Amino acid sequence: MILETIQISQNATLTAILHGPSEEMQSDSALRRPAVVICPGGAYEFCSVRESDAPASAFLNMGLQVFILLYSCGEDAGGKQPLTEAAQSVRLVRERADEWWIDPQKILICGFSAGGHLAAHYATSYDCAEVRAVFSDSKPVQASILGYPVITADPMWAHLGSINALTGTEQRTAEEIAKFSCDKQVRADTPPAFLWHTAADSTVPVANSLLYVQALAANKI
Repeated sequence: MILETIQISQNATLTAILHGPSEEMQSDSALRRPAVVICPGGAYEFCSVRESDAPASAFLNMGLQVFILLYSCGEDAGGKQPLTEAAQSVRLVRERADEWWIDPQKILICGFSAGGHLAAHYATSYDCAEVRAVFSDSKPVQASILGYPVITADPMWAHLGSINALTGTEQRTAEEIAKFSCDKQVRADTPPAFLWHTAADSTVPVANSLLYVQALAANKI
């Protein structure tokens, strides 16, 4: 196993937990593994250890190359910073695919709670103006995995603590609400998603996942 931590911005790191090459693999193509970028939750106030280490171990045991993104939170989030850090993470995984034995056509993003918002936000908005201003050739992921994700910024269903921490304000225009509502950004080429949530969730209403599923279904995803 290979472990490497990379500083991708002033306040964010990407930790790679990798399978090394194996003589048991009989061809170069067999060395190429899918990769997953994990975005832990924490209401955009911090990055939760319990939503990074445990899923990282699980994905590693499934044979994936694993990356944990500890993104900017709180005052450092600034609305767009975590999204550009997700873009930098995907860019690094693609750029170093040969070195890290990764299939660049099998890159997933996974997130929990507020990290689920970041994962869904990147899946739907990887080529938005804020990202393209930093990475003009930002690329999509092939799928997302979302656990009890924060999806909407609509006050009716939003986890307002997460959205407030991300945007740095409690006041948002209708345009800003739509911009930070991942279900409103779904389009025909949004990658497929696996979601799970519980109806009894008292922190992030299950309506968040249902809104995203409804948007995916409307686009035949």
